[in-house]
Amino acid sequence: MHGPISRAELAVRLGLSAASLTRLSRPLLDAGWLVETDDHVGGAVGRPVRPLDVRVGSAWHVGVKLTGERAFGVATDLRAAVLAEATVDLPGHDPSQVVDAVVEVVGRLAAVVGTAPPDALGVTVGGFVARSRVAVRAPFLGWRDVDLGGLLAAATGLPVVVENDVVALVEAEHWFGLGRGLDRFAVVTTGAGVGYGLVVHGRQVRTADTGLGLGAHVPLDPAGPTCPEGHVGCSTALLSTGSVVARVGEALGRVVSYDEVLALAAADEPAARSVVDEAGRALGRLAGLVADLAMVEAVVLGGEGIGLVDVARAAFDDALASGRDPAATPVRVLVGESTFDVWARGAAAVAIQSRVGVVGPGHDGPGVTRPR
Repeated sequence: MHGPISRAELAVRLGLSAASLTRLSRPLLDAGWLVETDDHVGGAVGRPVRPLDVRVGSAWHVGVKLTGERAFGVATDLRAAVLAEATVDLPGHDPSQVVDAVVEVVGRLAAVVGTAPPDALGVTVGGFVARSRVAVRAPFLGWRDVDLGGLLAAATGLPVVVENDVVALVEAEHWFGLGRGLDRFAVVTTGAGVGYGLVVHGRQVRTADTGLGLGAHVPLDPAGPTCPEGHVGCSTALLSTGSVVARVGEALGRVVSYDEVLALAAADEPAARSVVDEAGRALGRLAGLVADLAMVEAVVLGGEGIGLVDVARAAFDDALASGRDPAATPVRVLVGESTFDVWARGAAAVAIQSRVGVVGPGHDGPGVTRPR
């Protein structure tokens, strides 16, 4: 998480003696998981030190994000840097069809990476996941109680972690992304839905309701549009890409894509500009609520719909400021990439965590399903 680190600093952080640190690190160096980086002068007396670092190429992992239409996959190294990408259309939503699509993604990525098989496979879905393997509820796939982890472990022969997509994205931002090094931050995502995650004291907050999409229907505008579930002016009604596209398309009398909506708004087409600015204000209000109630030091914005911030930044900033006490510390707003790769990278991140033993059965985070 923190990059190369000297033995002295590592010993202090872990509360170990120098001898204990040497004894514990030697097997990891011998096995090739850790490396000593190049000499550099450190310390007050100018003594050369050789910091320890992870050998990022010692293993690779696959992350796959499932939507209702496609399986988006990436191969990554141990710091979740993307090595290759592959996308496969889903022929249908039957679990066997989805498993076949994921297997095809893994095969395509393995052909590109061209080394040993991946160490683990992480797969994420929009919905509620139990025991890091069972998709209890996955609305975009129409699933209830599908043992996706077990099916994939049997089909691939790999250790498999299945997780909610927002949970996984938060872990990726925490370990490898915009939240790296932050003690308290929140993640708000926009795309097909609206997601929310929270990290406090360096750990993601997980409850029995994690994965139910509790950030999807936060009331933001009593005069706003209505979401499919009948909520007026909620986060989904104002921020989801489907809602934005539908409202602009209705005003223009034709079908439009989300990218076209943003381009039209940037060019000040009246209907698109109005809807996108309204979405920007709603997102600013949501970010302000999160900052006020969770008392975080930063809000990370992500998801495939987050490109609206670039177009509606003035509306976003005004709404964020209006919801905060003028004397409050300014909120750090960190905007991520707006591609599906970030979701797949999140899936790879939880696979990495499971393999290095940071999370698993008995911990707060995901476990791992192993092939029988």
